[in-house]
Amino acid sequence: MAGSTILIADDDQAIRTVLSQALTRRGFRVRTTGTAANLWRLIADGEGDLVITDVILPDENGLDLIPRIRKIRPDLRIIAMSAQNTLLTALKAAERGAFEYLPKPFDLNELVSVVERALTRPVAGDTQAAADGEGEEQLPLIGRSPAMQGIYRILARLVGTDLTVMISGESGTGKELVARALHDYGKRRNGSFVAINMAAIPRELIESELFGHERGAFTGANARHVGRFEQAEGGSLFLDEIGDMPLEAQTRLLRVLQEGEYTTVGGRTLIPTNVRIIAATHHDLKQLIRQGLFREDLFFRLNVVPIRLPPLREHTEDIPALVRHFLTQAGNEGLPMKTIDESAMERLKSYRWPGNVRELENLVRRLAALYSQEIIGIEVIEAELAEVFPPPEAGDGGKESLGGAVERHLRDYYAAHKDGLPPPGLYDRVLREIERPLISLSLAATRGNQIKAAQVLGLNRNTLRKKLRELDIQVVRGIK
Repeated sequence: MAGSTILIADDDQAIRTVLSQALTRRGFRVRTTGTAANLWRLIADGEGDLVITDVILPDENGLDLIPRIRKIRPDLRIIAMSAQNTLLTALKAAERGAFEYLPKPFDLNELVSVVERALTRPVAGDTQAAADGEGEEQLPLIGRSPAMQGIYRILARLVGTDLTVMISGESGTGKELVARALHDYGKRRNGSFVAINMAAIPRELIESELFGHERGAFTGANARHVGRFEQAEGGSLFLDEIGDMPLEAQTRLLRVLQEGEYTTVGGRTLIPTNVRIIAATHHDLKQLIRQGLFREDLFFRLNVVPIRLPPLREHTEDIPALVRHFLTQAGNEGLPMKTIDESAMERLKSYRWPGNVRELENLVRRLAALYSQEIIGIEVIEAELAEVFPPPEAGDGGKESLGGAVERHLRDYYAAHKDGLPPPGLYDRVLREIERPLISLSLAATRGNQIKAAQVLGLNRNTLRKKLRELDIQVVRGIK
């Protein structure tokens, strides 16, 4: 690997110099150029063991160059880099055969790591090129923040596979948009994308909705019903809010995933299935597993590739782009065109957005529909945000009180059981959940001194020792 020749194409001399120095220090030989034409000549002459090319070159798009390179030198690995950090760029780079896509700016150590992986990993088969002509306006996801760049790179790696994907994230973060992107840019794009929301279907009808039913299977089944698995045959099935699926339906879904076939409700004939499963949830499924509400074996079947969508408060730098996108959408739908002034935009960026991107979209549409002024100022934004209800059980300083947090957790816990009740022993389980952090943090505050910790807690020392054994808490002295 050391001594390999790296070809770098970028019209920015400073970038070429920085990359050349970083790779030369690692023992690579480097040749640089500022144009696609010169890069092509080097490659056609058999030069180089790996190519690093910018997407935007003065004489040709670097992505358009990739398929041509792969035709004459299929074993030559190509790393694409770009300041146009969109999902479409990442997808096109992957679909046209790039080994990796790096959004600018990137860490030099990361680049060197990618180069080393590219030179050591065995060469796989060709990737089918994507159709040209897809514009930015068709992008399902908006944002160029580091958080979104991570999502784009994962999607670019997954679109060419049939791997099962589990999308997690708070409500309103765009889980269905990600699922649709996996389908629309993937191998099954010519098949159907079928979505089913587990939380919106009565539990007694979920199996019929998923697998279909035969005439006479139950009271009211007057005709054969085609289920979502059959509708999605050859395409993708999106199981939204999978955490709300009843246990009995979970068992049947697991059997389908294991065996690749199912029967309709009331039917006897096994039906083979060929669908890609994409699941999503806003729940903590591991917590549901501990509560006995979700099957662990089904979780592992669905969680082959996990994707976590960040809440909007973790990538507020994307808010201006999202606002412009939603304003443009509103204008295309006949609403008056608006702009947001700088102070108003800063206020939007400072808001916490509990409803995430969906809440932002609703606000933008409301601004377009209800306000006559073309330029929206901070006064309007403050008035709109003032209508948002404060969080419940807020204590001093606007923080949630301990009692409020416990009550909220228990309300969610009971609500998760719908019309049923939790397993017996809830009182002891709740006390155990509270005792562990209470004792652990008290010991940490006293640097492992059990006498002082017992005094802080108001416990007898022997009682504290008993709790330590019961809760299996390790005591380390001298560490705070």
